[in-house]
Amino acid sequence: MNKQILIIAAHPDDEVLGCGGTIARHVKEGASAHVFFLGDGVSSRGNSDTKLITARKESAVKACEVLGAAVVGFEKFPDNMFDAVPLLDIVKVVESAKKEIDPQIIYTHHGGDLNIDHRITCQAVLTAFRPQPGEEFSEIRAFETNSSTELSTSAIMPPFIPDTFVDITQYLDKLLNAYSCYADEMREEPHARSLEALKIAALRRGREAGLHAAEAFMTLRRICR
Repeated sequence: MNKQILIIAAHPDDEVLGCGGTIARHVKEGASAHVFFLGDGVSSRGNSDTKLITARKESAVKACEVLGAAVVGFEKFPDNMFDAVPLLDIVKVVESAKKEIDPQIIYTHHGGDLNIDHRITCQAVLTAFRPQPGEEFSEIRAFETNSSTELSTSAIMPPFIPDTFVDITQYLDKLLNAYSCYADEMREEPHARSLEALKIAALRRGREAGLHAAEAFMTLRRICR
């Protein structure tokens, strides 16, 4: 049986920013990757137009196709207002994705991100995947998100301290191609969400691990059965 990978992201494009190269690598190595989005990522900007939300979803599907992943859900939790929703409601949605996919490895946001939706998503994932007898998952990894993780501060939030580095040297171009599907989200240099910034971030993490390009993760839970 091939390995099942589940990515729980707050918004479309977070999956590429956080673990796009790693997704592509998992798929190349024979795993099945599934992406579940909890919010639309645009409505808090005054862009509640249905056409804009639909366009963002279409971009997500295209980006995931580039990576070889499948989008398995779009929830409608209020953008940048996940804290206005009872945590249990979000946990139940994550639990439904857990039941459907039965993943071995889960990727999600870091709990110390500046973005509130990212923090709530992390909390919901940890709650939904709390260890129980008979569980099959082995690891939960938190990824970093450009223009959110690095903008937080250890003065008020736990810092992102990576302990796992995945070599994405062969998949860096695929990551950049996937993010190009989010044309409305891309920014010009020197913004952290420019294509050049994404490349620089991967090269920097690579240098930290003696690799050309890498993505970094912080282990939230690992169970060796």
